[in-house]
Amino acid sequence: MSELNGLIEEHLAIFIGVIMFVVFMLLILMLSQLSKLKKLRRRYEMMMSGSGVENLESLLIDLKMQLDSMEDDHKQQRVILDSTVNKLHSVKGHVGLIRYNAFGERGSDLSFSVAIMDDHSDGVVLTSIYNRENSYIYAKSLEQGESKHALSTEEKEAITLAKQNM
Repeated sequence: MSELNGLIEEHLAIFIGVIMFVVFMLLILMLSQLSKLKKLRRRYEMMMSGSGVENLESLLIDLKMQLDSMEDDHKQQRVILDSTVNKLHSVKGHVGLIRYNAFGERGSDLSFSVAIMDDHSDGVVLTSIYNRENSYIYAKSLEQGESKHALSTEEKEAITLAKQNM
């Protein structure tokens, strides 16, 4: 036992020196971490200032709720937009107009054929034949650019013009 006591007394200065070095290193590490923590707290307080929120958790929950609400609104707007685009394809917006003289050398270009069609080439052809005494108007329905009724040359030209406007 006395040998052990002697050994400890001989190396006691070394043990105390090593322990003091470890304590000193831990103290430096702790001060470094305190400094980083202080900077982090300062940045957190600067971020949270003016937001009217006491903690970050409630802020994140509010932001998540707002994001969910915006996503729902976006889905509703997407549905409305898709239905509007589908309706636009069925709008009769493509028009072709041909004016002509129905009776050759007499009169002027007061007769006309108008083709009004949608994106699917469905629609109507209106033809007005004008002479000095009367004016006649004819309507012929169109399905995919074709009619069940016989089409005149001018009506076919009006359909071709309307298709070119697509």
